[in-house]
Parts: sequence; structure tokens; C-alpha cells
Amino acid sequence: MKHKPTLRPKESTGNEGTQVDQRINRRDFVKAAASIASVQALSTIPLLSEVQKSLMAISTPLTLFNYADVELHDGPMRRQFDENHARFLNLDDDRMLKVFRQVAGMPAPGEDMGGWYDLNGFSLERNDFHGFIAGHSFGQYVSGLARAYAVTGDETTRLKINRLVKGYGETLDAKAKFFVDYRLPAYTYDKLSCGLIDAYEYARNPMALDIHARLTGAIAAYLPEKALSRAEQRSRAHKDTAYTWDETYTLPENLFLAYQRSGKPLYLEMAKEYLEDDTYFNPLSEGNNVLPFEHAYSHVNAFSSAMQAYITLGSEKHLRAAKNGFDMLQKTQSFATGGWGPNEAFGEPGVGQLGDSLSQTHSSFETPCGAYGHFKITRYLLRVTKDAHYGDSMERVLYNTILGAWPIQADGTSFYYSDYANTGKKAWYKDKWPCCSGTFPQLAADYHISTYLRSHDGAYVNLYAPSSVHWTDGGTKLQLTQSTNYPFDNKIEIRVSSSQPHEQTIYLRIPAWSKSDPAVMVNDARVKSRVEPGSFASIRRTWKDGDRIQIELPMPLRLEAVDANHPNLVALVQGPLVLMAIAESQPTFDPQALLRAKPLKNERGDWVASSVSGEVTMRPFMSIDKESYSTYVRTSG
Repeated sequence: MKHKPTLRPKESTGNEGTQVDQRINRRDFVKAAASIASVQALSTIPLLSEVQKSLMAISTPLTLFNYADVELHDGPMRRQFDENHARFLNLDDDRMLKVFRQVAGMPAPGEDMGGWYDLNGFSLERNDFHGFIAGHSFGQYVSGLARAYAVTGDETTRLKINRLVKGYGETLDAKAKFFVDYRLPAYTYDKLSCGLIDAYEYARNPMALDIHARLTGAIAAYLPEKALSRAEQRSRAHKDTAYTWDETYTLPENLFLAYQRSGKPLYLEMAKEYLEDDTYFNPLSEGNNVLPFEHAYSHVNAFSSAMQAYITLGSEKHLRAAKNGFDMLQKTQSFATGGWGPNEAFGEPGVGQLGDSLSQTHSSFETPCGAYGHFKITRYLLRVTKDAHYGDSMERVLYNTILGAWPIQADGTSFYYSDYANTGKKAWYKDKWPCCSGTFPQLAADYHISTYLRSHDGAYVNLYAPSSVHWTDGGTKLQLTQSTNYPFDNKIEIRVSSSQPHEQTIYLRIPAWSKSDPAVMVNDARVKSRVEPGSFASIRRTWKDGDRIQIELPMPLRLEAVDANHPNLVALVQGPLVLMAIAESQPTFDPQALLRAKPLKNERGDWVASSVSGEVTMRPFMSIDKESYSTYVRTSG
């Protein structure tokens, strides 16, 4: 039986519509925003857990483990986390702070960062994105470091976070002149907000929330009166098209979090002010698909704002909007990889837009950003619903997109798009330090809080990866340790450690694709409880130190068409993995021959299948380097 989320009493109550839709006078809004700059030092703020519990309307059935409760063992997830941590730990402080110091008229030593990050050079006419959004990802770099510190407890990381927060605070004047004539003020404020919140929460930085309050007090002067869709921005006066790309509709998530961490009502009012209800959440909550033609990543990211509106305010409307929107994303916009948004846009359903994109673009999925947004919304929805299909969706994106991304280079060269074209190839993005350089370190740290979730009666195993999680229940110390080569192998073993015999429930995600008799055993004996694909199998027992859980998931081969309008363009999928054809041009297969592909049992996870022209190697995206490949192949007959 599912546990219904419980409502917590709030100091002021009212009906949902009145509370969520309440708007404050614009003049009062700006005045109030300026007033929070006088917030006291963080030492007077209660611990996070106490603040959050009193300021959140919803207690979700599943909660997150702390970053430090989870350890990733050797494997691609751990490797990506270590790469990102090292990259930003070793990135020069002066370079990161340079643009802010330059605008503030302060000495600004260090080399320019380059690419999107610099102050000047942007030109739509020349298609030159140098200096596109100065300092845009600074907050994300701080956030990624703060989350990495939460994982590792590394003192060098904490000291760097402190230097960066202090350095940024020194550049922030009362009017935040950095944002004068800035193209995307909401976009960069949102990322700075996230970084400062995370520096406070995870690194306990003593200045972060005060700086956040001063920034918020000043930024209101640069924001519109409400969340504006891109169409609404285009309808207003603007210097050039780039000024219409701001993302005010993503602000509420971090504003709600700032309210939870500080208790300042102004953040709550701002969060409600920037919920994009009129053109986005209201129609989505009513089942109307308004995704087509919107910018893909930012509108998926906005689902997380809807989830925070549900968690903080108890707004069922916003929960419906997030659930409906994500369902539309999966059913009308997603490739077999779990990726979405060719050319960073959603298309019209039912007209074959995904299949058409294979011959029209190599920019198929904005990978680190899209995966980051995808992980966030599936994690939120999983916490609220306990529905395993959100874990299935997260898993697809993990193994078929982000784990195949190349690491960020020291000069800011970044992997940006996954290429699903008829014949695709991995490539570096043309500009240094793009948006995906900011989300990648955040996402890699978030692998820790996505692999396991906590329930009142035990733990949920959401992702199968070499890892461990530990927690304490009623004085008993427990740990789960996974050993597996999943998804290249269908077997997972989980060893239980317990300081004394203790009753708990362990929940195991059984993927929906595992349809032919998945097996779950404890100490080599098959469990009697139901094991149903597309759900979490539960095992409740008194666990003893050394108990073993064994999982064996059938991974049948299957074909998935790109869309209903292109039934002859199919991906070969095995378990959660899309197997891509390694070839210089898109091969053609008899569908039954493709389904008779055989594993080569090598380290890359290769298979081999017979095409009409000869044998073709089929390879997972994360094992592909510079070779040409086809995500979708043609079928004959």
C-alpha cells in the first residue's frame, strides 16, 4: 500500500488556488526584495532539517540520503564524478571571478575564461557566442563543488568554496550593476542562487545566504513582473533576439529552496510570482500538451519548479502539471535513448518530427543539461509517487546519454549534443564553457542521491551500479553494497551489513522491460514476495550481517521505432541499453536478423548483427569514441 503524502500545517492557510495564485504589488515586490539584504548572519539560522520541516507542506514518502551516505565504487559514474570534481577544484579562482571583478572596477588578475563566460565578443550576426552570458555558470561551478564536498568532506574543496563565495560577495554592489544591460538576468541569477544555497547547505559557508539575500534584493530591478514565456518576451521591446531567451520560469525551484533554508517570506512570494501558470502549468495540469515549439531543456527544468510548488505549498495543480508534462515528454518527444529535444526544441506530436530530425540535425539532445534536468524531475516524481517507471526513465538517460559524454577539458571545451542523425558522430561543442559545463559537475555529484532513496521502513535501490549506502535505524547501523557489471551483465548482488539483526524493508526496482520472469533471491533462496516488472519488489525481513540479495534481470532484445510515422527506423535495445550500429553509413537490416544479434562479450559491451550488406558491430553509446554510428537503423520488408 502506498503511503499518502502528509500535509503539514502552515502558519497561514487558505485554499490552494488563492495561496498559489496570489500576486503581490510590483512596487511592494521590489521594495521587499531590497529589504532582505539586511538578513542576519547564518549562525542565527536553525539547522536545515529543522527549517525545512516547518516550511514544507508535503512530507514526501521517499527522501534523499545525504551525499556522504552513498559511495560510488569503481565504474563510469564514479569516474565522471572524480573527473568533474578535479576539473573545477583545479580551475583558477581568479579566472572564475574575473568578469565579476572587471564590472565592479576591481583588480581582475588571471586569464580570461573564454567562450560564453567572458564579457565581450557576442554577435548574432556573426554567430559568435564568445561573451554570450558573462559569468553565467559560476554559480553552477560553486554548486558542483559544494555537492562534491558533501560527498567527500575534502577540506581543500571547502576552502575553495569559501574563497569563491567571498570573492563573489566582494564584487556585489547594492544595485548589482553586473546585470545592467545583461541579456539573461534570470538565467544567471538562478544559477548564482543555486550555488550560494548549496554553499550554505553542503559546505556550511557562513556568508552564502547573506550574499544571496543581497543579490536577490538587487536582482528584482532587472526581472519582469512575472514569468514570461519566450513568446511573451518576443512580443516586448528588445535589443536583439538573444534578449528574448531568458528563463524566468525556472526561478521558483531555487527560490522555494531559499525560503526553506532561510525562512524568509520574500523568497516564497518571489517563487509564487515566477511560476509560469498562465501559459504552461495551468494547461499542463488540465492535460493540454503545450510542449511543442518550446525550448526543451529549460521547460523540462521548469517541471522541478512545479514539484517544489507542490512540496512547499501543497499545490496539487502543480503536481498534476509536472506529472502530465513528463508523461507527454516521454510519449511524444523522447528517443529510445531517453533523450529529447532535437535542436533544443520540442516538436509537434504525431507528424514524425523525431524521425525527420535524423536527417536534419546532428544536435539531437542537449546532453549534460538535459540529463541534469531529467534526473531532477524523475527524482522528484519518484520521491512523491514511488513509481518505478521514473527510475526506468532515469536509467535510460544515464546509460544512453550522459555516461557517453566526454569529460570537460581544462580550457572549457565541452561535450554538448548527443548526435542521433542517420550517421552520427561525437563532437566537441564549438564554444568554450557553455551551459553544459555547469550542469555536468552538478549531475555527476547527484549520482549519489539518485542511486538510493530512503523510506520510513527501509531503503529503495533505484539504480544498479557498483556502490554502497549506509544509514542508521533505531540505533542499528545498516549498509547495502552492490557488486555488479550492470548493464553489461544482468546480475546484481547486494550484500547487507548490519550491526545487529534488524527488521527493514529493501525495495528493488524491477525495470518494466524485464518481462520474462525476473528473479530475486536472498541467500540463494528465491523470495516468495511478488516480483513484477515495472515496480519495486519489496523484501521485508530481519536482516543479519552478511545476508545477500541476488537479482537476475532478463534483458531481451527488442526493436523500438523512432516514431509511428517512421516504423522502418528502429533502435536495437537490450535491457536499458540502446545498441548503436558502428558504420560509416546507416545500415539496413531484416528485423528478425537484427533481433538475432549475438553478444561479443568484450569490455565495450559489443554485439554483432547481420545487415543486408554484412556483419555490423552494435555498441552502447558510452563505449563509443570517435567512430561513426547510427542510433537508428533501417529495416527492410
